[in-house]
Amino acid sequence: MLKRQERKNMISFLAQMRGEEAHYLSILTDEEVEHLYEKTYFETQITE
Repeated sequence: MLKRQERKNMISFLAQMRGEEAHYLSILTDEEVEHLYEKTYFETQITE
């Protein structure tokens, strides 16, 4: 289970990088947020 601040940081990162609204991301489960975060983070590392 994600800590509240960790989840908030992941949602903020996803909203910025993917251009999605934080409200939409906040209704996802912890597992969904983690999956999207890891996928997005990995994709940004490849393109740099």
